[in-house]
Amino acid sequence: MSRSRRAPAARSSSIAASPFLIVPLAGFLAGAPQRALAQDDAIALPDVVVSATALPTPAAEVASSVTIITAADLERAQIRTVPDALKTVPGLNVVQTGGPGGQTSVFIRGTNSNQVKVLIDGVEASDPSTPNGAFDFGQLLTADVARIEVLRGPQSGLYGSDAIGGVITVTTKKGEGPARFTGLVEGGAFGTFNQAVGVSGSTDRLSYAFNIAHFASSDTPVTPASIAPPGWPLNPNTYDNWTYSTRLEQQFSEAFAVNFVARYTSSQLGYTPDLYPAPSYEGVPAAERSTSFARQFLTKGEGVWTALDGALVSTFGVSALDVSRPTVGPNASVNGTYDGDRQTYYLRSNLAFAPGQNLLLGVERKNESMTSSTAYTTLTASTGDTAAYAELQSALGERLFLAANIRNDADDSFGDHATWRIAPAFLIPETGTKLKASYGTGFKAPSLYQLYAPYYGNADLKPEESTGYDVGFEQKLFGGRVTFGATYFHNDITNLISYDPATYVNINVSSATTQGVEAFVGVAVTERLNLRVDYTYTDAVGYLPEDAPFGASCAPLSATTCALLRRPNNKVSLTADWRPIDPLTLSASLVYVSAWWDIVRFTSDYVDQPGYTVVNLAANYALNPNATVFGRIDNLLNESYENPNGFLATGFGAYAGVKLTY
Repeated sequence: MSRSRRAPAARSSSIAASPFLIVPLAGFLAGAPQRALAQDDAIALPDVVVSATALPTPAAEVASSVTIITAADLERAQIRTVPDALKTVPGLNVVQTGGPGGQTSVFIRGTNSNQVKVLIDGVEASDPSTPNGAFDFGQLLTADVARIEVLRGPQSGLYGSDAIGGVITVTTKKGEGPARFTGLVEGGAFGTFNQAVGVSGSTDRLSYAFNIAHFASSDTPVTPASIAPPGWPLNPNTYDNWTYSTRLEQQFSEAFAVNFVARYTSSQLGYTPDLYPAPSYEGVPAAERSTSFARQFLTKGEGVWTALDGALVSTFGVSALDVSRPTVGPNASVNGTYDGDRQTYYLRSNLAFAPGQNLLLGVERKNESMTSSTAYTTLTASTGDTAAYAELQSALGERLFLAANIRNDADDSFGDHATWRIAPAFLIPETGTKLKASYGTGFKAPSLYQLYAPYYGNADLKPEESTGYDVGFEQKLFGGRVTFGATYFHNDITNLISYDPATYVNINVSSATTQGVEAFVGVAVTERLNLRVDYTYTDAVGYLPEDAPFGASCAPLSATTCALLRRPNNKVSLTADWRPIDPLTLSASLVYVSAWWDIVRFTSDYVDQPGYTVVNLAANYALNPNATVFGRIDNLLNESYENPNGFLATGFGAYAGVKLTY
């Protein structure tokens, strides 16, 4: 949406809990059936994409828009949290309430933050007890992360509910080669003190990896002075996060393997909540901090059976998620407990039935439940879903590649829902050109809170639905030293869930259209210097029936249209990597985000929130093969901005440390 239409102020991924990213899958290359490519082969090959089809596939043959972030990328830029890793990704807007640990939402291509599927090692990671079902990225550290894939566009034909905007998959590191120990210590601004240790390795049959990460900050300013009464205490945030992860893979024979992953995060955030004291009931930041705890445990065990000389790979397993989010402290009105859990049982098989032809079939059963207790309400609820899906991935010669999938979800709450997707790619090797397109549908199931909460719930809610497509090209020049491309995307979303301001009951009332362009240019200036620029334009407009209330979901443009909140029109990210000498690597990033519509923190007034520009620098110097010293500066220009309104983003900060490997 262009700035003139604003209302007056008032680097280009799994099936729900199905660990596609862990298991070997056969026959992904054209030609005779061959040994399945394990997920970790994909980690070692950045030009392989897993999330788009759930089968490891050369990036050149993938029609979907995918950004891959590797462990090397994270280490080079010294990125410690997943929210920071996602900020340069095209098509995304990352919104965090202040500094580390603050609630973090991600908007993909203008869709809602709860319309993004998130999986960690193939386990669906969203908390069933959250009111709208959105995943909070704020607790996700990167110390054990091997790979992040950001898949954009409607993906419910493969991934089921929540995948209207796309899918973000986080894969942890596995052990390879001789036993290896890593350790990291880092300190810096805002009372930051981080540590990480890991042990990994493999034998002929067993692969193992154990990681522990600790992130701590004790003095992060978050509350703007402008929103507090004169002389009011402005308490900084404190944050402490411990994350433990394990990944084991045992190959019992050529035909059978067992995989196991587990990840536990325990964190606590000292923050300033919003209070509305009598008699005026005007909002103010609390004078004392409350403490929000977040505990997440996810695990998965599965068996993998391979037959027909690797042409048939079948996987069966179970995954589980358990989440608890209590809040305690002197501000009784925000205290409460939220607990959610989910179990998923799955079976799937991939058959490479001809050269370049793969058929993937799967079924899964998901059960989830929640309990919550606050000063105002208590709730216990549960639901489930049974799904079946199929995908055909086809290579037609050396130029045309096609992926098509279909899925049916039988939900215990609202019944059956079918979705599908088709994505062709066409290569012209003579000119280095790739033409790509995709068309598909998506849906978002109502959350347990939206369905069954006292006063607000509506058991008759329908799922939110979408139809979307994109079309684009990628071009290589000068032997691949220069690459550029652009993709146009369009999504129509209906049955959006909002609340009726008159009754406060959740209803399906509105629709939305999001559209825009993602474009990039990458240049290998020399063998030691690489540059990349990404640009995203997003236009996100909501539609309501005449005389329907807008509520606090979007800023009115006319009697029946509105601008969706927290969707900036323009985003530019620039990244540069330079290795002037062998031991030294230098990295820089710049992110520019234009203005967007938001709501004032303590009111329902709309505000045209100013944009911002953030520059980060990082340097790594290898003293020897076993020791590296590093330092970085975040927010070099000390840009002061709020995203969202009422929460200061982290200012200028310098950090340094050492990493040891043995």
